[in-house]
Amino acid sequence: MADSFSTEWIKVSEPHPHVYLVELRRKPVNAFSEQFWRSFGKVFDDLRASSTADVRCAVLASALDKMFTAGLDIKSAASVLSTEGSTDSARAAHDVHDYIRTFQAAIRATERCHFPVIAALHGHVIGLGVDIASMCDVRYAAADASFSIKEVDVGLAADIGTLAYLPKITGNQSLARELAYSTRPFSAQEALQLGLVSRVVPGSRAEVISAALDLAKTIVEKSPVAVSGTKRLLNHARDNSVDVSLDYTVIWNSAMLQTKDIAESLVSKQTKRAPQFAPMNKKAKL
Repeated sequence: MADSFSTEWIKVSEPHPHVYLVELRRKPVNAFSEQFWRSFGKVFDDLRASSTADVRCAVLASALDKMFTAGLDIKSAASVLSTEGSTDSARAAHDVHDYIRTFQAAIRATERCHFPVIAALHGHVIGLGVDIASMCDVRYAAADASFSIKEVDVGLAADIGTLAYLPKITGNQSLARELAYSTRPFSAQEALQLGLVSRVVPGSRAEVISAALDLAKTIVEKSPVAVSGTKRLLNHARDNSVDVSLDYTVIWNSAMLQTKDIAESLVSKQTKRAPQFAPMNKKAKL
């Protein structure tokens, strides 16, 4: 069933029950053309909205040995964003505005998912790769990972997500700004120092994907109602004051505390058996 979500440049598999592995595979360097980023958004939106797949955690990785992504396909973007021949700059700006908003929405599809998305990063993670990683719930980096917020080098400010998310992710504003202004590459260890990743895994692609899948297997053992609610409340807290977030939590849990998952969690612990949680949608199978 998982393979039915695959596209020309994105492979989807289910290596463990309820854990979906989404791999980027546009050779030679996973450069994102418009078709690619639209496909990226659709894959995650389809996984989120599926009436049959019981997805409880996803791992996002690259299928290429030496590269997560080289970022935006510059030639593809230039052809779309060109205003040559336009007689009205306001109308040209309107078109570009809509294009960028659509692009942002596609890449933010991981954040819209009710399940956590873990980024398994290796090799080069350039430009749009940092945007994509920033919107995932958890980020693991292989020791060979190298990052760059590259947009300034092509004459623009990063506009898909990095500059909005990174200040909320990092505890080191000075380093975040240094990297964004200078575009200099930084290592997995520096990404850990920055707070962009939570773990550096010795090795490369295979090792970081394995570590991310191990985390995903742990997550899917938990109540999907609890995990989904935790993701929603964490995202809300990130963007709101403590008082507003606590008020929202009260409203959310007024409904969610009625879940049967609480009783199942308690009984399974008492009887020392694995819990059996119902799917988040009606048609999916356990």
